Amino acid sequence: MRDVIEKLLVLQDRDRNIQRVRGELLHIEPQRQVFQAKAANTQAQLDAAKNRVKQLESDRKNLELEVEEKKGLIVKYANQQFQTRKNEEYRALAHEIDGCKAAIIKIEDQEIALMEQAEAAQKDVARAVQSANEARKIAEDQIAQLNLREANLQKELAELETNRHDLAAAVNEGERGRYERLFRNKGENVVVGVQHGVCGGCHMRLPPQLVVQCQACKELVTCSNCGRILYYTRDMDLAVTE
Repeated sequence: MRDVIEKLLVLQDRDRNIQRVRGELLHIEPQRQVFQAKAANTQAQLDAAKNRVKQLESDRKNLELEVEEKKGLIVKYANQQFQTRKNEEYRALAHEIDGCKAAIIKIEDQEIALMEQAEAAQKDVARAVQSANEARKIAEDQIAQLNLREANLQKELAELETNRHDLAAAVNEGERGRYERLFRNKGENVVVGVQHGVCGGCHMRLPPQLVVQCQACKELVTCSNCGRILYYTRDMDLAVTE
């Protein structure tokens, strides 16, 4: 029976490694997404900064068109002044001209403000470009490392699973089935040692008879409390008293 325990311990160690590798693989994609999200966020900030510059430029051009429109009205009203002989109409046209001139001054003030905003926005774009480039470089480097790590883990997992198949085949079907059920239900610690009369899995004290059976190593012994498979080695300082 000792050789069965040894085989189960080796199989358990292989299953633990398989779980470890699978766990590491599960964490790779979320990490990859974190770096991708950071790069995408800085790119979105850059796009927003560029769009801000475009919008300011569009607004400034619209103001220029308004100025040209007002200037055209001034010319039109001035021509009408030359053609009219009525003082009332002349004064009304003069009032319109003055209104257009005042509007032009106001629009030009707005243009100046927009140019100042555009200058600041261009600086924001420059900073955003640097941030986006840095974030993209970091993301590319980290993702490349993660991809390499993933490939190595997948290779390791394939080797472990192949080796696990061979190890499992060397164990009697009934004993292997009991072990695998325990591994699914109890986790990775199902073939455990006994020390001072205590189960190495649930840490509950074992009945003396179970301890004696475990020490005899003539059959597969399980913990009366948790059902884990027990084994004994001389360095466990086994206590049979009580």
